[in-house]
Amino acid sequence: MTEEIVVVGGGTGGTVLANRLAERLGSAIDAGDARVTVINDGEYQYYKPAYLYVPFGKKTVEAARRPLSDLLDRRVDLRVDRATGIDTDGKSVALEGGDSLAYDHLVMATGANLDPEELPGLAEGGHHFYGPEGADSLRDELADFEEGHLVLSVIGVPHMCPAAPLEFVFMADDWLRKRGLREDVEITYTYPIQRAHGLESVANWATPKLEERDINVETFFNAETVDPDAQVLETMEGNELDYDLLVAIPPHTASDLISEAGLGDTWIDVDRATLEAEHAEDVYAIGDVADVPTSKAGSVAHYEAGVVADRIASRVRGQTPTSVYDGKTVCFIETGMDEATFVEFGYGDEPTMREPSKPVHWAKLGYNESYWLTARGLL
Repeated sequence: MTEEIVVVGGGTGGTVLANRLAERLGSAIDAGDARVTVINDGEYQYYKPAYLYVPFGKKTVEAARRPLSDLLDRRVDLRVDRATGIDTDGKSVALEGGDSLAYDHLVMATGANLDPEELPGLAEGGHHFYGPEGADSLRDELADFEEGHLVLSVIGVPHMCPAAPLEFVFMADDWLRKRGLREDVEITYTYPIQRAHGLESVANWATPKLEERDINVETFFNAETVDPDAQVLETMEGNELDYDLLVAIPPHTASDLISEAGLGDTWIDVDRATLEAEHAEDVYAIGDVADVPTSKAGSVAHYEAGVVADRIASRVRGQTPTSVYDGKTVCFIETGMDEATFVEFGYGDEPTMREPSKPVHWAKLGYNESYWLTARGLL
Protein backbone atom coordinates (compact mmCIF):
# COMPACT_ATOMS: atom_id res chain seq x y z
CA MET A 1 0.00 0.00 0.00
CA THR A 2 1.28 3.45 -0.94
CA GLU A 3 1.86 5.91 1.91
CA GLU A 4 0.17 9.12 0.79
CA ILE A 5 1.83 12.34 1.95
CA VAL A 6 -0.15 15.47 1.07
CA VAL A 7 1.21 19.00 1.49
CA VAL A 8 -1.26 21.89 1.25
CA GLY A 9 0.61 25.02 0.20
CA GLY A 10 3.56 25.53 -2.12
CA GLY A 11 5.37 28.39 -0.41
CA THR A 12 8.78 28.19 1.23
CA GLY A 13 7.78 25.64 3.86
CA GLY A 14 5.75 23.41 1.57
CA THR A 15 8.37 23.37 -1.18
CA VAL A 16 11.35 22.71 1.08
CA LEU A 17 9.38 19.98 2.87
CA ALA A 18 8.33 18.23 -0.34
CA ASN A 19 11.87 18.30 -1.73
CA ARG A 20 13.33 17.00 1.53
CA LEU A 21 10.81 14.16 1.53
CA ALA A 22 11.67 13.32 -2.08
CA GLU A 23 15.32 13.09 -1.03
CA ARG A 24 14.72 11.04 2.12
CA LEU A 25 12.11 8.73 0.59
CA GLY A 26 13.43 8.56 -2.96
CA SER A 27 13.68 4.78 -3.12
CA ALA A 28 10.24 4.32 -1.56
CA ILE A 29 8.72 6.78 -4.04
CA ASP A 30 10.42 5.08 -6.98
CA ALA A 31 9.12 1.71 -5.76
CA GLY A 32 5.56 3.05 -5.44
CA ASP A 33 5.55 2.64 -1.66
CA ALA A 34 5.20 6.38 -1.01
CA ARG A 35 3.88 9.39 -2.85
CA VAL A 36 4.34 13.11 -2.11
CA THR A 37 1.70 15.50 -3.48
CA VAL A 38 1.73 19.28 -3.17
CA ILE A 39 -1.57 21.11 -3.57
CA ASN A 40 -1.23 24.80 -4.46
CA ASP A 41 -3.85 27.25 -5.66
CA GLY A 42 -1.59 28.73 -8.34
CA GLU A 43 1.28 27.87 -10.64
CA TYR A 44 3.83 30.17 -8.99
CA GLN A 45 5.72 30.55 -5.75
CA TYR A 46 6.39 34.07 -4.49
CA TYR A 47 9.46 35.13 -2.50
CA LYS A 48 7.81 37.72 -0.27
CA PRO A 49 10.94 39.25 1.37
CA ALA A 50 11.81 40.75 -2.03
CA TYR A 51 8.73 42.99 -1.85
CA LEU A 52 10.49 45.18 0.75
CA TYR A 53 12.81 46.43 -2.01
CA VAL A 54 10.13 47.12 -4.63
CA PRO A 55 8.94 50.49 -3.20
CA PHE A 56 12.51 51.80 -3.43
CA GLY A 57 13.00 50.67 -7.03
CA LYS A 58 15.55 48.00 -6.11
CA LYS A 59 13.47 44.98 -7.13
CA THR A 60 10.50 44.20 -9.36
CA VAL A 61 7.60 41.99 -8.38
CA GLU A 62 8.29 39.82 -11.42
CA ALA A 63 11.70 38.91 -9.96
CA ALA A 64 9.98 37.57 -6.85
CA ARG A 65 8.20 34.65 -8.48
CA ARG A 66 9.08 31.34 -10.10
CA PRO A 67 6.98 28.52 -11.54
CA LEU A 68 6.42 26.03 -8.74
CA SER A 69 7.00 23.15 -11.15
CA ASP A 70 10.57 24.39 -11.61
CA LEU A 71 11.21 24.30 -7.86
CA LEU A 72 9.83 20.88 -6.97
CA ASP A 73 11.74 17.61 -7.26
CA ARG A 74 10.61 15.53 -10.22
CA ARG A 75 9.39 12.85 -7.80
CA VAL A 76 6.85 15.24 -6.26
CA ASP A 77 3.35 15.42 -7.74
CA LEU A 78 1.98 18.97 -8.11
CA ARG A 79 -1.77 19.61 -8.13
CA VAL A 80 -2.68 23.17 -9.09
CA ASP A 81 -6.04 23.41 -7.36
CA ARG A 82 -7.56 24.96 -4.26
CA ALA A 83 -8.14 22.88 -1.14
CA THR A 84 -11.69 23.58 0.02
CA GLY A 85 -12.09 21.20 2.95
CA ILE A 86 -10.21 18.85 5.24
CA ASP A 87 -11.77 15.74 6.77
CA THR A 88 -9.39 14.80 9.57
CA ASP A 89 -11.51 11.80 10.56
CA GLY A 90 -11.73 10.39 7.04
CA LYS A 91 -8.21 11.66 6.26
CA SER A 92 -8.94 13.39 2.97
CA VAL A 93 -8.60 16.83 1.38
CA ALA A 94 -11.40 18.13 -0.85
CA LEU A 95 -10.43 20.18 -3.91
CA GLU A 96 -12.25 22.97 -5.69
CA GLY A 97 -12.02 21.04 -8.95
CA GLY A 98 -14.26 18.34 -7.48
CA ASP A 99 -11.67 15.71 -6.58
CA SER A 100 -10.47 14.69 -3.15
CA LEU A 101 -7.12 13.30 -2.05
CA ALA A 102 -6.73 10.70 0.66
CA TYR A 103 -3.75 11.07 2.95
CA ASP A 104 -1.81 9.09 5.51
CA HIS A 105 0.22 12.16 6.51
CA LEU A 106 -1.01 15.72 5.95
CA VAL A 107 1.12 18.86 6.22
CA MET A 108 -0.57 22.25 6.30
CA ALA A 109 1.68 24.97 4.88
CA THR A 110 -1.00 27.46 3.88
CA GLY A 111 0.75 30.56 5.26
CA ALA A 112 -0.92 33.79 6.32
CA ASN A 113 -3.27 36.03 4.35
CA LEU A 114 -3.57 39.81 4.43
CA ASP A 115 -6.91 41.14 5.68
CA PRO A 116 -6.86 44.95 5.37
CA GLU A 117 -10.66 45.05 5.28
CA GLU A 118 -10.68 44.08 8.97
CA LEU A 119 -9.77 47.69 9.84
CA PRO A 120 -12.32 50.22 8.52
CA GLY A 121 -10.80 52.54 5.92
CA LEU A 122 -7.43 50.82 5.72
CA ALA A 123 -7.89 49.30 2.26
CA GLU A 124 -8.84 52.72 0.87
CA GLY A 125 -6.44 54.88 2.88
CA GLY A 126 -3.30 52.82 3.35
CA HIS A 127 -0.52 51.13 1.42
CA HIS A 128 1.59 48.07 2.19
CA PHE A 129 4.54 46.13 0.76
CA TYR A 130 3.44 42.63 1.74
CA GLY A 131 2.19 41.57 -1.69
CA PRO A 132 2.89 42.29 -5.37
CA GLU A 133 0.04 44.75 -5.98
CA GLY A 134 0.68 46.60 -2.71
CA ALA A 135 4.42 46.87 -3.31
CA ASP A 136 3.93 48.16 -6.86
CA SER A 137 1.36 50.73 -5.74
CA LEU A 138 3.59 51.93 -2.91
CA ARG A 139 6.53 52.30 -5.32
CA ASP A 140 4.45 54.65 -7.46
CA GLU A 141 3.37 56.68 -4.41
CA LEU A 142 6.89 56.96 -3.01
CA ALA A 143 8.33 58.03 -6.35
CA ASP A 144 6.19 61.19 -6.22
CA PHE A 145 6.38 61.74 -2.46
CA GLU A 146 8.69 64.70 -1.79
CA GLU A 147 7.24 66.28 1.35
CA GLY A 148 4.76 65.59 4.13
CA HIS A 149 4.22 63.01 6.85
CA LEU A 150 5.10 59.38 6.14
CA VAL A 151 3.59 57.03 8.71
CA LEU A 152 4.46 53.34 9.08
CA SER A 153 1.86 51.77 11.36
CA VAL A 154 2.08 48.17 12.52
CA ILE A 155 -1.57 47.20 12.77
CA GLY A 156 -1.59 43.44 12.32
CA VAL A 157 0.15 41.38 15.01
CA PRO A 158 1.39 38.72 14.53
CA HIS A 159 2.54 39.39 10.99
CA MET A 160 4.94 38.02 8.40
CA CYS A 161 8.57 39.18 8.49
CA PRO A 162 8.51 40.77 11.97
CA ALA A 163 11.55 42.98 11.29
CA ALA A 164 10.23 44.35 7.99
CA PRO A 165 8.41 47.40 9.47
CA LEU A 166 11.64 48.56 11.11
CA GLU A 167 13.55 47.82 7.92
CA PHE A 168 11.12 49.93 5.91
CA VAL A 169 11.48 53.09 8.02
CA PHE A 170 15.27 52.74 8.21
CA MET A 171 15.43 52.30 4.44
CA ALA A 172 12.96 55.14 3.78
CA ASP A 173 15.03 57.48 5.96
CA ASP A 174 18.25 56.64 4.10
CA TRP A 175 16.57 56.68 0.68
CA LEU A 176 15.08 60.14 1.29
CA ARG A 177 18.41 61.48 2.60
CA LYS A 178 20.23 60.27 -0.50
CA ARG A 179 17.64 62.09 -2.63
CA GLY A 180 17.92 65.30 -0.61
CA LEU A 181 14.30 65.11 0.58
CA ARG A 182 14.59 64.01 4.20
CA GLU A 183 14.27 67.51 5.70
CA ASP A 184 10.88 67.89 4.03
CA VAL A 185 9.52 64.53 5.19
CA GLU A 186 8.51 63.63 8.73
CA ILE A 187 8.59 59.90 9.48
CA THR A 188 6.59 58.23 12.26
CA TYR A 189 6.72 54.56 13.26
CA THR A 190 3.91 53.10 15.39
CA TYR A 191 3.73 49.80 17.25
CA PRO A 192 0.79 48.36 19.22
CA ILE A 193 2.61 47.46 22.46
CA GLN A 194 4.69 49.64 24.78
CA ARG A 195 7.96 49.19 22.92
CA ALA A 196 9.13 49.38 19.31
CA HIS A 197 9.18 45.61 18.65
CA GLY A 198 7.80 42.42 20.11
CA LEU A 199 11.26 41.15 21.08
CA GLU A 200 12.63 43.26 23.89
CA SER A 201 16.25 43.10 22.74
CA VAL A 202 15.29 44.20 19.22
CA ALA A 203 13.21 47.05 20.65
CA ASN A 204 16.08 48.16 22.91
CA TRP A 205 18.45 48.14 19.95
CA ALA A 206 16.06 49.85 17.52
CA THR A 207 14.74 52.68 19.72
CA PRO A 208 17.96 54.73 19.97
CA LYS A 209 18.64 54.15 16.27
CA LEU A 210 15.18 55.48 15.40
CA GLU A 211 15.86 58.52 17.57
CA GLU A 212 19.24 59.08 15.87
CA ARG A 213 17.49 59.08 12.49
CA ASP A 214 14.85 61.57 13.72
CA ILE A 215 12.11 58.96 13.25
CA ASN A 216 9.18 59.51 15.61
CA VAL A 217 8.10 56.48 17.61
CA GLU A 218 4.55 56.00 18.90
CA THR A 219 4.12 52.88 21.06
CA PHE A 220 0.94 51.41 22.53
CA PHE A 221 -0.67 52.66 19.32
CA ASN A 222 -3.60 50.45 18.32
CA ALA A 223 -5.27 51.70 15.16
CA GLU A 224 -9.05 51.37 15.16
CA THR A 225 -10.06 53.19 11.98
CA VAL A 226 -8.53 55.03 9.03
CA ASP A 227 -10.23 58.08 7.57
CA PRO A 228 -8.93 58.11 3.98
CA ASP A 229 -10.52 61.48 3.17
CA ALA A 230 -9.15 63.36 6.18
CA GLN A 231 -5.98 61.20 6.13
CA VAL A 232 -6.20 60.44 9.82
CA LEU A 233 -5.46 57.30 11.85
CA GLU A 234 -7.70 56.95 14.91
CA THR A 235 -6.70 54.62 17.76
CA MET A 236 -8.49 52.56 20.38
CA GLU A 237 -6.77 54.75 22.95
CA GLY A 238 -8.59 57.83 21.61
CA ASN A 239 -5.63 59.40 19.78
CA GLU A 240 -5.37 60.67 16.22
CA LEU A 241 -2.41 60.78 13.85
CA ASP A 242 -2.44 62.76 10.61
CA TYR A 243 -0.60 61.37 7.61
CA ASP A 244 0.15 62.25 4.02
CA LEU A 245 1.29 58.73 3.12
CA LEU A 246 0.26 55.76 5.25
CA VAL A 247 2.18 52.50 5.00
CA ALA A 248 0.47 49.92 7.17
CA ILE A 249 1.16 46.34 8.16
CA PRO A 250 -2.36 44.97 7.65
CA PRO A 251 -4.07 42.46 9.93
CA HIS A 252 -3.20 38.88 9.05
CA THR A 253 -5.41 35.84 9.11
CA ALA A 254 -5.25 32.16 8.16
CA SER A 255 -7.27 30.13 5.69
CA ASP A 256 -10.84 29.30 6.71
CA LEU A 257 -9.81 25.67 6.23
CA ILE A 258 -8.19 25.79 9.67
CA SER A 259 -11.20 26.65 11.79
CA GLU A 260 -13.60 24.63 9.63
CA ALA A 261 -11.45 21.52 10.15
CA GLY A 262 -11.23 22.13 13.90
CA LEU A 263 -7.45 22.58 13.79
CA GLY A 264 -7.48 25.93 15.61
CA ASP A 265 -9.40 29.17 15.95
CA THR A 266 -7.18 31.05 13.48
CA TRP A 267 -3.73 29.43 13.39
CA ILE A 268 -3.17 25.69 13.76
CA ASP A 269 -2.56 24.54 17.31
CA VAL A 270 0.56 22.38 17.25
CA ASP A 271 3.12 20.87 19.59
CA ARG A 272 5.92 23.43 19.32
CA ALA A 273 8.64 20.76 19.13
CA THR A 274 7.08 18.11 16.87
CA LEU A 275 4.77 20.46 14.92
CA GLU A 276 2.04 17.84 15.10
CA ALA A 277 -1.51 19.21 15.23
CA GLU A 278 -3.07 19.05 18.67
CA HIS A 279 -6.59 18.35 17.40
CA ALA A 280 -6.00 15.73 14.70
CA GLU A 281 -3.80 12.71 14.14
CA ASP A 282 -1.22 12.53 11.34
CA VAL A 283 -1.53 16.25 10.64
CA TYR A 284 1.37 18.73 10.85
CA ALA A 285 1.66 22.48 10.33
CA ILE A 286 4.69 24.51 9.30
CA GLY A 287 5.39 28.12 8.49
CA ASP A 288 3.14 31.08 9.22
CA VAL A 289 0.03 28.96 9.79
CA ALA A 290 1.57 27.07 12.74
CA ASP A 291 0.90 28.60 16.15
CA VAL A 292 4.36 28.40 17.69
CA PRO A 293 6.03 30.94 20.03
CA THR A 294 8.44 32.40 17.49
CA SER A 295 8.39 34.67 14.45
CA LYS A 296 6.40 34.26 11.26
CA ALA A 297 9.62 34.33 9.24
CA GLY A 298 10.78 32.41 6.20
CA SER A 299 13.66 30.85 8.10
CA VAL A 300 11.19 29.36 10.59
CA ALA A 301 9.29 27.64 7.78
CA HIS A 302 12.58 26.35 6.38
CA TYR A 303 13.77 24.82 9.67
CA GLU A 304 10.33 23.45 10.51
CA ALA A 305 10.14 21.81 7.07
CA GLY A 306 13.32 19.85 7.76
CA VAL A 307 11.99 18.62 11.10
CA VAL A 308 8.64 17.50 9.71
CA ALA A 309 10.30 15.84 6.70
CA ASP A 310 12.48 13.82 9.09
CA ARG A 311 9.50 12.85 11.26
CA ILE A 312 7.31 11.76 8.35
CA ALA A 313 10.17 9.86 6.69
CA SER A 314 10.78 8.01 9.95
CA ARG A 315 7.11 7.05 10.23
CA VAL A 316 6.99 5.83 6.62
CA ARG A 317 10.00 3.62 7.37
CA GLY A 318 8.34 2.29 10.52
CA GLN A 319 10.80 4.09 12.80
CA THR A 320 10.21 6.28 15.84
CA PRO A 321 10.63 9.98 14.93
CA THR A 322 13.21 11.85 17.00
CA SER A 323 13.72 15.14 15.15
CA VAL A 324 12.37 18.22 16.97
CA TYR A 325 12.18 21.94 16.25
CA ASP A 326 13.93 24.16 18.81
CA GLY A 327 12.49 27.46 17.61
CA LYS A 328 15.54 28.38 15.54
CA THR A 329 15.02 31.67 13.71
CA VAL A 330 17.47 33.65 11.60
CA CYS A 331 16.53 37.10 10.38
CA PHE A 332 18.38 39.82 8.47
CA ILE A 333 17.47 43.42 9.31
CA GLU A 334 18.22 46.19 6.84
CA THR A 335 19.21 49.42 8.64
CA GLY A 336 19.42 51.56 5.51
CA MET A 337 19.98 51.15 1.81
CA ASP A 338 23.46 49.66 2.19
CA GLU A 339 23.84 48.33 5.76
CA ALA A 340 22.19 45.51 7.68
CA THR A 341 22.47 43.32 10.74
CA PHE A 342 21.08 39.90 11.60
CA VAL A 343 19.69 38.00 14.56
CA GLU A 344 19.56 34.33 15.48
CA PHE A 345 17.61 32.83 18.37
CA GLY A 346 15.50 29.89 19.51
CA TYR A 347 12.71 29.19 21.97
CA GLY A 348 13.18 31.18 25.15
CA ASP A 349 16.14 33.15 23.78
CA GLU A 350 16.47 36.87 23.23
CA PRO A 351 18.54 37.63 20.13
CA THR A 352 21.91 39.31 20.50
CA MET A 353 22.02 42.43 18.36
CA ARG A 354 25.09 43.12 16.25
CA GLU A 355 26.27 46.40 14.78
CA PRO A 356 25.05 46.90 11.20
CA SER A 357 27.57 46.62 8.39
CA LYS A 358 27.81 46.68 4.63
CA PRO A 359 28.98 43.02 4.39
CA VAL A 360 25.81 41.82 6.15
CA HIS A 361 23.70 43.92 3.78
CA TRP A 362 25.39 42.27 0.81
CA ALA A 363 24.97 38.88 2.45
CA LYS A 364 21.23 39.50 2.66
CA LEU A 365 21.07 40.53 -0.99
CA GLY A 366 23.10 37.45 -1.88
CA TYR A 367 20.70 35.19 -0.03
CA ASN A 368 17.74 36.84 -1.74
CA GLU A 369 19.27 35.93 -5.09
CA SER A 370 20.12 32.37 -4.06
CA TYR A 371 16.78 31.69 -2.33
CA TRP A 372 15.48 29.69 -5.27
CA LEU A 373 18.31 27.19 -4.76
CA THR A 374 17.23 26.92 -1.12
CA ALA A 375 13.66 26.18 -2.16
CA ARG A 376 14.93 23.42 -4.44
CA GLY A 377 16.81 21.92 -1.50
CA LEU A 378 20.26 22.69 -2.91
CA LEU A 379 21.32 24.95 -0.02
